[in-house]
Amino acid sequence: EMIPRSPPGACTKGDVVGLLVMVVGLVLFLGAHVFTTRREARAQVIARLGEGTYKLAYTVVALAGLALIVWGFAEYRNGGGWIQLWTPPKALKHINLALMRPAVIMIVAAYIRGRIYTTLKHPMLAGVKLWAFGHLLANGDLGGIILFGSILAWAVFDRISLKRRADAGGPPIPVGGVGNDVIAVVIGIVVYLALTFAFHPVVLGIPVMGG
Repeated sequence: EMIPRSPPGACTKGDVVGLLVMVVGLVLFLGAHVFTTRREARAQVIARLGEGTYKLAYTVVALAGLALIVWGFAEYRNGGGWIQLWTPPKALKHINLALMRPAVIMIVAAYIRGRIYTTLKHPMLAGVKLWAFGHLLANGDLGGIILFGSILAWAVFDRISLKRRADAGGPPIPVGGVGNDVIAVVIGIVVYLALTFAFHPVVLGIPVMGG
């Protein structure tokens, strides 16, 4: 849960700088992912730079964007206060916590492919949408709405674009059975606990459990 450090609506220098850095990070991170959906433009860039150079540039831009998102959001939330637009009831925070478990498991299942993977078809996007939606419910501040709203919008856009892409299917990918699902669930729970008790309170300075 969030612990306000200044009156709702208060805006500090840390808030503004953090928000700007986070927005730049979102533009880089989501922009790189959106660009991959533009198949003709992507093919032209690969033909000009080479596939290896393109992948390296894509990775650098995406990681730089992710780093800026994390740093900017942490700076914004720890800058002395944040820009509160509305105060979500505690029930929505509990719903968010409940949604995070399947969301993380879905994301893990995108790499450890089993029945979950074949059922959802795109468990990564399903998990990201669930994660972003849950966080939108639990956060009523401007930065949170921008961050999670942007990611949710991208995930919806990417899922729609997959249906329209001629090469969306790609080559056949080996898929395991229920054993892979069990592994995905176990790893997902471990990752969920790490995010809850390590990443949130240590990196972002936002305790999830307790006051």
